[in-house]
Amino acid sequence: MKKKYLLGMLTLAMCSASIFSVSAQDKKKETGVGKAIDKTGKTIGKTATKVGNKTAEVAVKGTAKVADQVYKGKMAPDGSNVYIDGKNRKYYINKKGGKVYLKASEIKTRPVKKSN
Repeated sequence: MKKKYLLGMLTLAMCSASIFSVSAQDKKKETGVGKAIDKTGKTIGKTATKVGNKTAEVAVKGTAKVADQVYKGKMAPDGSNVYIDGKNRKYYINKKGGKVYLKASEIKTRPVKKSN
């Protein structure tokens, strides 16, 4: 019984020591180097998100052009192409690569380009 008690106390002491050492590491953020590293990490994260969203958008649009039909002469509320899937549902692809299904009232007629 004493061994279990001692082992529990030793584990508690090690956990509290690791908590104090972790808080000591956070003080580096107050310096200029720590802030620069933090800012660079956030910038890399934002850029990675943008690249991932664009990759998903391009992949889904490529799949839609092959598998589904383009609704000619019509456009989505954001001005992009409208696609018709196998179940006759109309949708467009948003900036994150997701399919957004449209109601008939949301589909707009694409303006005709005038040639000179």
